Amino acid sequence: MMTGPSDILRELIRDAVLELADERGIKIEESVEVEVERPKREEHGDWATNIALQYSKVFGEKPRDLAMGIVNKLGSNPYIEKAEVAGPGFINFTLSRKWISELLINVIKDGPDFGRVNVGKGRKVQVEFVSANPTGPLHVGHGRGAAVGDVCANILAFAGWDVQREYYINDAGLQIDLLGKSTQARYFEICGEPGKAPFPEDGYKGAYIYELAQQILDEEGNRFLEIPPEESLPYFKDYACRVILEGIKKDLADFGVNFDMWFSEKSLYEGDLLQRTLETLKSNGYAYEADGATWFKATAFSDDKDRVLIRSNGAPTYFMSDIMYHKNKFDRGFDMVIDVWGADHHGYIPRMKAAVQALGRSPEDLQVLLIQFVNLLRGGKQVSMSTRSGEFVTLREVMEEVGVDAARYFFVMRRSDSHLDFDLDLAKSSTNENPVFYVQYAHARIHSIFREAKSRGVSMPENLESVDFSLLSSQEEVSLIRKIGSFPEEMAKAAEELAPHRVTFYLYDISSAFHSFYNAHRVLGVEPELEKARLCLVEACRVVIANSLKLLGVSAPEKM
Repeated sequence: MMTGPSDILRELIRDAVLELADERGIKIEESVEVEVERPKREEHGDWATNIALQYSKVFGEKPRDLAMGIVNKLGSNPYIEKAEVAGPGFINFTLSRKWISELLINVIKDGPDFGRVNVGKGRKVQVEFVSANPTGPLHVGHGRGAAVGDVCANILAFAGWDVQREYYINDAGLQIDLLGKSTQARYFEICGEPGKAPFPEDGYKGAYIYELAQQILDEEGNRFLEIPPEESLPYFKDYACRVILEGIKKDLADFGVNFDMWFSEKSLYEGDLLQRTLETLKSNGYAYEADGATWFKATAFSDDKDRVLIRSNGAPTYFMSDIMYHKNKFDRGFDMVIDVWGADHHGYIPRMKAAVQALGRSPEDLQVLLIQFVNLLRGGKQVSMSTRSGEFVTLREVMEEVGVDAARYFFVMRRSDSHLDFDLDLAKSSTNENPVFYVQYAHARIHSIFREAKSRGVSMPENLESVDFSLLSSQEEVSLIRKIGSFPEEMAKAAEELAPHRVTFYLYDISSAFHSFYNAHRVLGVEPELEKARLCLVEACRVVIANSLKLLGVSAPEKM
């Protein structure tokens, strides 16, 4: 893992501040927090810091005077071309050609590993996502959750975490009962005896329920007509749940999402986990008995009332199941668990964080990503979707219409907790307005450069250290180099913020920087030394585009 310029700068600035403080007899902690960021305008250099504004009171100096003192202490450094004081006391840095040379050489040599950072430091993290009830096919909302969860897991692994992907199968409870009753009712309806088991008022009405019922009739005949409905119901429940879950697994695999663990809700109650969880909550002072029920002391965590864990009839609540499940997760050794939920569960986050704290963990050990609704647009008009009526658009339909690449990209190109307008027509278009086409075309265009170079007998220089990267001095070249250099820090931010959309933002920006460079400058047929430098530049660009696409689970085509 390459040490980035931001790390080098922080260390240099920290040393300068500590040296100044020592000279002036000012006591400050060794662990000086130095913030560096990209200036909003390129003419202000590559990096900027506000350290002088932060410490001016400590030093008893005006920020600009302190900034000048820090700059003077920095002295000469091979990575810094110039350091200038600006505004009320900011310090702007322009990086040297030495850094540019080392950057491009490292990108090319590291290839698929360039950009890896060690934010996670090998810690274990579980990302649990999708986890849709196996009561029907996955719809577009599930698709967005699948893409966000999967890309988040990719980013975390790239950033040094030990990642496990998990799907929680809700194979117990009322919804599965309702699925079984809906399938059973359609079976009797097809058999001409709808009165034997009436369709439940809030049952599942999609055409897939008829298909399940027909499959059962084809496999089992009408033997269930001779059995009381309450006796055959378990068969209908198990059959429908199993077949739907198989379909969900197939859809997700075709969508490029593969789980390390499929965790059954039923398994929570097969051992002594319920009792152990209650004992932990009670010993920590957060569970008690009252009115024949067992309660969670939610008011200790600013909730408006305490919550039932075990009902007076002995049945555990959904909340109890969730606490048990999260205890199970932490018992498996995860340092952090990430849940990907629908936005309608927003109000449940504080309660679950309280439960995690009651189990003896930090509430920060549980992170929740919320997935907002997806509006599908076709022909400029919104496509109507309703789960219970059976009119919903499935993930499978979207994949088949626009392709996996476009679907995955579109699902993560906005913050997950913001609404997403998914324009099906745009996702299928081969124009620069389609962001997927735009970024993939940049990758394909670079490959076309190398195909043309090969036809001319030109290849990448064997000795990268001999390339004169100082020839890359135009505005477009410098902008592209800066974008390439920012890849590791952008990935670190994406991991720290659990923000998959940052990858699409970065990918679009670097593709734009490449297209601008390509439109302004020739790579081949120029002076030989410049040609070598530009071949290295576009290869480095190709690497980060390919790495970004891989994190998104989107293909990197060589031709389009």
